[in-house]
Amino acid sequence: MADLTSNFIGIKSPNPFWLASAPPTDKEYNVRRAFEAGWGGVVWKTLGEAGPPVVNVNGPRYGAIWGADRRLLGLNNIELITDRPLEVNLEEMTRVKKDYPDRALIASLMVPVNEESWKRILEAVAGTGCDGVELNFGCPHGMSERGMGSAVGQVPEYVGQVAEWCKTYTDLPVIVKLTPNITDIRKPAQAAKQSGADAVSLINTINSITSVNLDSFSPEPSVDGLGAHGGYCGPAVKPIALNMVAEIARDPATAGLPISGIGGVTTWRDAAEFMALGAGNVQVCTAAMTYGFKVVQEMISGLSQYMDEKGFASVDELVGRAVPQVVNWQDLNLNYIAKARIDQDACIKCGRCYAACEDTSHQAISMSPDRVFEVKDDECVACNLCVNVCPVEGCITMEQMAPGTVDPRTGKVVEKDYANWTTHPNNPGSCAAE
Repeated sequence: MADLTSNFIGIKSPNPFWLASAPPTDKEYNVRRAFEAGWGGVVWKTLGEAGPPVVNVNGPRYGAIWGADRRLLGLNNIELITDRPLEVNLEEMTRVKKDYPDRALIASLMVPVNEESWKRILEAVAGTGCDGVELNFGCPHGMSERGMGSAVGQVPEYVGQVAEWCKTYTDLPVIVKLTPNITDIRKPAQAAKQSGADAVSLINTINSITSVNLDSFSPEPSVDGLGAHGGYCGPAVKPIALNMVAEIARDPATAGLPISGIGGVTTWRDAAEFMALGAGNVQVCTAAMTYGFKVVQEMISGLSQYMDEKGFASVDELVGRAVPQVVNWQDLNLNYIAKARIDQDACIKCGRCYAACEDTSHQAISMSPDRVFEVKDDECVACNLCVNVCPVEGCITMEQMAPGTVDPRTGKVVEKDYANWTTHPNNPGSCAAE
């Protein structure tokens, strides 16, 4: 069987599935249950400085977006970092690490952009025996208004400065957690690498308001008639997270920088996609909050089976496999031609493909009086809309036209694939076209 053992920046765990810093990792009781369920590691809920306590709202803390079947697609939270005393968290972390020495235990930290503050918190967590620290530069609500969280993560110079302090005051591996609430995710990642950080983790939550109560006119979650922006997570943010992970993985300036992938990981397949795009491991929150800690067991068995089928001996063989296939738009092969094909035996005659194509696309699907739907090759541009709206998986597919055949839409011969489209004379942006 494939070996799921993870060695992420020298931090070993029995599998690459960690719980992200969040409510599920806020206390010893939860973390012990998580480890018993099979999680390879845990990032303890973010710790702050000793002193005046953090005060969370004692009303609704979560808003939600659901699918048509009431499946939770996105979760918005207005919860702050841990509101439990620092010394209590440290004592609990020490006990947990002692009892589970083979599991990864990471301390998530957030204090003001002040060198002494970072020095003190690093000294405080050192005695717990934790395996590393994660610098929380991501939270977009509550703490950011105090000059922490995403207020730091949005300024690469701050990211670099704090990372440099942390590398000075601790020998533990330093992971920089990045905010997605930024124009170019590569900039803070570059700053983290240049300052000596051992890895980055991303994405943290996305600044959001998920809904508005149309009776009280208060954003949800509503606390005594008022609402605030919060952090959005869950399956809905996965596409954004995948892109940002890939951007860092393929950026020459951050080449080789280890990545911990976060954002909507719900199944083993989600995890495999993050890893294929360059993540060395993944962190999970919303899936655990939705289905409980034992959801990791499906992730472990599914990833193990997939790796066996692919012939991968270790997770390292999966990491980054998709990165070379992620290119800029102008590097796509414009000589590649495909056409939609409808499996008449699988078709349920619902007409979604026809309505979508006729009204909003290229009028490339015909409908007979007895509701037989067929593709008109001379109009089809292979946009894939019909595939995406069809309720029957596999009923509509895209079929590549072989080089040398005539595209009925243009009357031109389909050419062979070009190894380097950027130099092809048909590319308006190439030197050859000039």
